[in-house]
Amino acid sequence: MADTARRLTVTSTGGARLATEIDGPEDGPAVVLVHGWTCNTTFWRPVTRRLIDAGHLVVVYDQRGHGNTPPTPGSCSVEALADDLCAVLAATLGDGQRAVVGGHSMGAMTVVAAATRSELRQRAAAALLCSTGTDRLTGESTVLPLRPGAWRRRGQRAFLRTRLPYGPLTPLSRRIIHHITLGPGASPGQVEAVARMVNACPRRARAEWGAVLADLDLADRVPRLDLPVAVVQGTADRLTPPVHAHRIHGRLPRPAGLTELPGIGHMTPVEAADTVAETLTALAKEHL
Repeated sequence: MADTARRLTVTSTGGARLATEIDGPEDGPAVVLVHGWTCNTTFWRPVTRRLIDAGHLVVVYDQRGHGNTPPTPGSCSVEALADDLCAVLAATLGDGQRAVVGGHSMGAMTVVAAATRSELRQRAAAALLCSTGTDRLTGESTVLPLRPGAWRRRGQRAFLRTRLPYGPLTPLSRRIIHHITLGPGASPGQVEAVARMVNACPRRARAEWGAVLADLDLADRVPRLDLPVAVVQGTADRLTPPVHAHRIHGRLPRPAGLTELPGIGHMTPVEAADTVAETLTALAKEHL
């Protein structure tokens, strides 16, 4: 967000104090963005710049234990994700104001987790799910070069739950992060930005949220996400391969389109910011 962003702290369940930023014209169509695992609000900058230039009011916040939001040990759960999104919507939108809600990876899982909440139904006019899954995460990820089956699931669970450091950043660690998170055509600048962000995530928060993801199953909530929902997916995504996007899209009660991006990896808002921003703007024009 720009230096003009208005910053506030939103209180949620379990004492969570969510670092939140608002930027753009107050009377602009609102977009609320939720980042994913090991990321923070800076992840959305390529998209927020485009949205603000297009006249949108943009809200972003750091998930528990990420960025400028302190950790709340022992409180990481699917319900906490939903609690925090609903708290941010209530604190940042005016009476009767609605928004397009966009989430990436664990941020998109947050939107699905809140599908049963009246606060989401009242505040969200439409949603965008980027590069995400709602079940079978450990079995279908292709991050580890293992054949499908028990060994892949075990290896992926260990990867998600580890508290081992990812750093220091070296040419090798950058190549590993590139392999895991980005497509083959990602620029050096994109690789560096993602590597620094992922490396900065506190290990304990990363491991606690990783444990949530290892056992995640939100399949039954997707059909309850009763609002227009668009899906954006990179074909080179190793963390949540395209099979997830197709399964989610097929379960949505009001699908608003599935966009597949050839050669793009997991970090679609970084690698394909124009497409993500244009999709959010289109949803706002049609539904706000």
